[in-house]
Amino acid sequence: MDTSFKIIHNNDTNEEFLDEISLSYEERFIRRKKLIANNGTEFLVNLEETVSVDENHYFELENGNLIKVISKEENLIEVTGNNLKQIIWHIGNRHLPCQIDENRILIQDDAVILDMILKLHGNVKKVFEKFKPEGGAYGMGRTHSHKH
Repeated sequence: MDTSFKIIHNNDTNEEFLDEISLSYEERFIRRKKLIANNGTEFLVNLEETVSVDENHYFELENGNLIKVISKEENLIEVTGNNLKQIIWHIGNRHLPCQIDENRILIQDDAVILDMILKLHGNVKKVFEKFKPEGGAYGMGRTHSHKH
């Protein structure tokens, strides 16, 4: 089985890739794991440290082949309303991953947080989309990666 010891962030040479792999937000936080790509390519990821892999990054296999990362659609909550700034503050205060768009935010589906948003008079709708939350403020890629 091939092993990936490295993540490629940009395929500047437009090198062809062997396969693609669809991963959820949680699955894209990885250090060591056996994976099976969309067309059946099995490989082991064995990185030096846990990293957050984004869509259109690549696992580089030790034989030089590339596996392209695609964000998997997942169950999310879309939040809209006139008080989005207040809701964003409460979500950030809880260190929850949050995708901030022009007129909405997306968060992972969570009944407790959904209830909080409703109490804050936010409008909610369950959606099935790719989740691309903001990175952590400390350059770690994930909101929970900073130290207290």
